[in-house]
Amino acid sequence: MLLNPVSFVALVVSLPVTFSQLVVNVKNKGGDVIREVISGNTTSDVVELQFQNTDGTLINQFIDFKSEVQIFRAFVLREEELGFSRNKPITLCFVSRFNKNEFISSDAMSKLRQKNPSTIRSPEEEKVPEMHIMDLRMDLRKTNVLSPYIHKACQDANLTTYTKESDIRMWSQALGQDFDLLMSTSKQTHPGKFANCKDMANLTLPCLCHYHICVGWYPCGLKYCRGKDSTGRYVSYRCGIKTCRRFISYDFVAEKKYNCLWDDV
Repeated sequence: MLLNPVSFVALVVSLPVTFSQLVVNVKNKGGDVIREVISGNTTSDVVELQFQNTDGTLINQFIDFKSEVQIFRAFVLREEELGFSRNKPITLCFVSRFNKNEFISSDAMSKLRQKNPSTIRSPEEEKVPEMHIMDLRMDLRKTNVLSPYIHKACQDANLTTYTKESDIRMWSQALGQDFDLLMSTSKQTHPGKFANCKDMANLTLPCLCHYHICVGWYPCGLKYCRGKDSTGRYVSYRCGIKTCRRFISYDFVAEKKYNCLWDDV
C-alpha cells in the first residue's frame, strides 16, 4: 500500500517558500506510472527530485550546487512476507560529489514552466549505469563542514549515511578544503572484508549490501538553438531541456543483515 500524499510531503527536505516546481508522470520499464516532483530554489542554489516507487519506497535526490554535494535518500519499507512490520522502515542516505553538468542548475529550473502535468513522459537518453562502492559511514554531527543539507536530509539515517573516500578527496581539491577535516566526518567501513548479505543466514552480522535506484526522468541538460537577433546576427539561445534516465547501484556495509533484507528477494 502506498503512503498518502501528506505522509510523503512530511518526509522531504523543506525548501524555502520561494521555489519553482514541476510535476512529471513517468512510465517505468515495468509499465507502471511514477509521479515525480522536481523543485528548485535559486537563493539557496538547491534542487530536489522526489518520487514514490510502487512498493512504497520513497526516494529523494537533493543537490547542493554550492558544495557540489548530491544526496540520495531512500525510505525503505520492511517486507511483510518476511515477518517484519511495515511501520518500521529503514532510511538510507548516499552522499556523493555532484558534477554540475549532470543536472540543470537551480536558475534554469526556476525558468521552467509546468505544461500538461497529466502527460506521461519518456526520457530522451538513458545514461550508462553507475556503480558506487561506499566505503565510508558518515557521522551526521560533523557533516556541516561539507554541506548543511546532509544532516537535514539524513537525520533519520544516523547510522546509515554513506559516502566515498574518493569523493572526499575530490571535494577537498575542488572546494579548497582540508582533506583531513573532511575525512573526520566519516569512518572507514572496509566493504571488501565482508560477504554479500544475500549469502549470509545470520541476521545480526554485518555484511555487504546492495541497493539500486532508478530515476526515470530528469532534466540533465539544456538545449541551445541558433537564430538571428534584431540586427541579423546569429546568436545562440536556450530552447528547451534535455531529459535522461539513470540507474545507480550502491554497495555498502550494513551493520546487520536485518537492515538489508531486500537482497534476499
